[in-house]
Amino acid sequence: MVYEYEGKTEKEAIELAANELGLERDQFDVEIIESQKTGFFKKGYVKIRVHTVDAAENVNPEFEGGMPKASRAIFADPLPQDDFEKKLIDFTASMIRKMGYDVTVEIMFREDHKLGIRLNSSKSSILIGRKGKNLDALQLLVNVYAGRLGREDIRVILDTENYRERRKETLENLAKNIAFKVKRTKRSVSLEPMNPYERRIIHSALQADKYISTHSEGEEPYRRVVVTLNRK
Repeated sequence: MVYEYEGKTEKEAIELAANELGLERDQFDVEIIESQKTGFFKKGYVKIRVHTVDAAENVNPEFEGGMPKASRAIFADPLPQDDFEKKLIDFTASMIRKMGYDVTVEIMFREDHKLGIRLNSSKSSILIGRKGKNLDALQLLVNVYAGRLGREDIRVILDTENYRERRKETLENLAKNIAFKVKRTKRSVSLEPMNPYERRIIHSALQADKYISTHSEGEEPYRRVVVTLNRK
């Protein structure tokens, strides 16, 4: 689901969203759609768009950045099936080509309220960027464009070279290694800052370990997961 909130600051708008939706901060993604700084004759404000994640996704995530596993995805014709998909593909391809990179764009999967788009390019490593930051930024822009087309109900997922699934496996392995270290040393470990979905992967990977507890600390974009020994 998608909601919009306003506040004098980004923090205030996010806190309002969390309180009204009854969610923790790492249970939803935030997109700033309008921002006005405080001036001499005007008060500042920030307008955000909140993308919530299904509860089932938090408990046992089957999505990397929203991408379903193959068993649940609806793989079909990679060509656009309607005007919305065609505009989305054209926008994505044009944006990347204007950056100076070759690319072909196709539909990867279709699911209720989710649409996967695959980028095929000889410059995939650049499009992915360090720890997926470039890919996430491109994905955000495509989702903003989808909203302008009147489809705020659709969450668009970009992927290339199966990066999303590979990143998920890397984080799950990291979570297990950190849990082992915490049990051995009996000391908490604070991980590097991650985006909301990557934090959910860590939380979910360790939720069944009765000796380990996890929680998130800090503010975006520096919010991080802390893994601690469960002493109860």
